[in-house]
Amino acid sequence: MTLMLPFTKMVDLANGTIPGGQDIQVRHLADLKGLFADSAAESALLPENPVIYRVYLGAHQPEVVGQLSFSTTVIYPGKVGEEYFFTKGHYHAKGDRAELYFCLRGEGILLLQTREGEVNVQHMTPGAAALVPPYWGHRTINTGQDEFAFFACYPSDAGYDYAAIAEKGFASLIVERDGKTEMIPNPSWL
Repeated sequence: MTLMLPFTKMVDLANGTIPGGQDIQVRHLADLKGLFADSAAESALLPENPVIYRVYLGAHQPEVVGQLSFSTTVIYPGKVGEEYFFTKGHYHAKGDRAELYFCLRGEGILLLQTREGEVNVQHMTPGAAALVPPYWGHRTINTGQDEFAFFACYPSDAGYDYAAIAEKGFASLIVERDGKTEMIPNPSWL
């Protein structure tokens, strides 16, 4: 057995980043093409190809049982049609793995769903800690006017299943209508 050395990483609470983080993942609209419900609005915005969100990796440990990884995500404010900017969304490749989200700034929604289409919504504001239980797909959505940032901690061996979301989407959409946030059925849910 090889012992790891303990370590500390700082999270910038003012902007949700991890200074000196190992990796930064940047997702533009083109990286999420086909995930937004309003394809005409998506096509109209694609030439601008705005940054939708960034992920700052604080620690990526070996992908084995017992290890934890953590990151922060910053989702920018904006919409494609009526639908707010969101993360790609995924299930864990190892479905029995949970995850914890902690809101650092802004406001948003953690949209969760079982593979059968049962939906759950958790509202996120600074200080909110939300559990993603095993077997639930999850996507975060910025419903505010400012950047929405959260900290995530997850088993390093959880992995990602993006394909199921790309194929079927989520059963519900989070949209803005008449200045209010609403959850509506996804007309494309298969």
